[in-house]
Amino acid sequence: MAVRTMVVWCPDWPVVAAIRTGAAMAGDPVAVLRANRVIAASALARTDGVRRAMRRREAQSRCPDVVVVDDDPGRDARAFEPVASVVDAFTPRIEIVRPGLCQFPTRGPSRYFGGDDALATKVREALTTVGVEARLGVADGPFAAALAARAPATTGTTIVSDGATPEFLAAHPIDSLVAVEGGRAVTRAARSTRRAASSDASDGDALALVDLVDLLRRLGIRTLGAFAALPKGDVLGRFGPVGDRAWRLAAGLDARAPSTRKPPPDLIVQIELDPPVERIDTAAFVAKGLAEELHERLASNGLACTRISIEAETAHGEHLARLWRHERAGAAGGLTAAGLADRVRWQLNGWLQSGDADQVAEREARTTGGIALLRLVPDEVEPDVGRQLGLWGGASAADERAARAFARVQGLLGPDAVTTVVPSGGRRPLDFVAHIPWGDQRAAPPDAAHPWPGRIPEPWPTVVHPLPLPAQVVDAQGVTVGVSGRGEATAAPMRVAVAASPMQPADRWADIVAWAGPWPLDERWWDVQVHHRQARMQLVTAAGEAHLVVLEGGAWWIEASYA
Repeated sequence: MAVRTMVVWCPDWPVVAAIRTGAAMAGDPVAVLRANRVIAASALARTDGVRRAMRRREAQSRCPDVVVVDDDPGRDARAFEPVASVVDAFTPRIEIVRPGLCQFPTRGPSRYFGGDDALATKVREALTTVGVEARLGVADGPFAAALAARAPATTGTTIVSDGATPEFLAAHPIDSLVAVEGGRAVTRAARSTRRAASSDASDGDALALVDLVDLLRRLGIRTLGAFAALPKGDVLGRFGPVGDRAWRLAAGLDARAPSTRKPPPDLIVQIELDPPVERIDTAAFVAKGLAEELHERLASNGLACTRISIEAETAHGEHLARLWRHERAGAAGGLTAAGLADRVRWQLNGWLQSGDADQVAEREARTTGGIALLRLVPDEVEPDVGRQLGLWGGASAADERAARAFARVQGLLGPDAVTTVVPSGGRRPLDFVAHIPWGDQRAAPPDAAHPWPGRIPEPWPTVVHPLPLPAQVVDAQGVTVGVSGRGEATAAPMRVAVAASPMQPADRWADIVAWAGPWPLDERWWDVQVHHRQARMQLVTAAGEAHLVVLEGGAWWIEASYA
């Protein structure tokens, strides 16, 4: 059976953290975005139709007054530290899964306080002192406890009787695996966004969980009970480690078998800081090096860390410790070096700058001096099964850094600031490719491969001007060349003038040594907004330049050029 666990879940914590730290106002509809997709929304924003995994533009169209806040895990962890400190008073084994969600085994605390009900009452009363809304769930295992915390209850607490967890889980939809274990807005619509913005390589395994749930749904397995009824051996043989862990959770068992190795003492890494560190940026730099050292030691022993204890000592002798857990139903491996560094940085941020100004004023500061010693202790490890890369390799560290940089640029400048291109259909050069915002699925439109009568003949231009350049095309007498209603040129083009930019006149003249066309185009006549009626020609100048020129609205334009 799974370990009896209590989960403390603060709904919409990124929104709550943004309000508590002053990034947003309590009375406004708020949406927290990560790589231009909503990962959390306030109740007011949800009332207007804002949902998780929704793109920024759609969220703003549904709720024009929505206050958009960029995702900041450090801010979330800093604001969550007062909550974790309150729960820490009941047991030293509190584990932070992510800011806004923590858990701890209830066997000892429940016996001390007189049962699960009495313990839950005490925890809820203590949480009122920090002014947060929290939901509690108690069940056998963290997964079932998290589902219990999400269950509707007037008291905000749901307690599953000891031994009744399999029956409690059986009626839940199979999508519950993704809703609880997927973390922060992992959905099929946000798959590429998640992969681009995350610092944990094992988030790809969380996406594998999404694929698993989709497949089970298509196979007709709609509930956790139906999935748990399948033979374990068949699930492991068909779906691998991801399916095995998901099956164990659906059956009310621990996500891993109870044979988890106890980490050897020589894996502990620590560093003494002289002088003590009080600045967050300095502490983050130290944490990064320490996390990389720990990850190298784990890798050399063939281990992966799934629970890390972050310990610190201050210059005044204070000892601080906090457990961070990394566990999802689809995770095949532990924390990466970047994931370790992130969690250490978040925790140090929480200790050095705990909570918002009001909360700090009400309580003693979390630390009275700088950090003099930092220690990382792998509290729980498992064999590192590695990751199976594709035939041509997988994402490198440089790829991950670039992806995070792209997502950051999008957060600052909007979703269209970084785009990729895919082949598209159309007759004009501007239509040959489609610009897809970074993070969206790069799928070619269904009409990309269709025949397009009226396209210019190959070779196609290599430079397409977003805004056409003004031009003049004249014959030997200097008269502007036109195109008749029968699609024929009124005279042979002899000279062309090209502008340097769309806002300048066409004044750079060159002789034409070869030309082809014209090719008339009249498309979408039924739509005034996108109707195009033009004639196109290819010109080669004596200077060796080649252009695609169009005659539209009585004026010549350079639409594209050839290298």
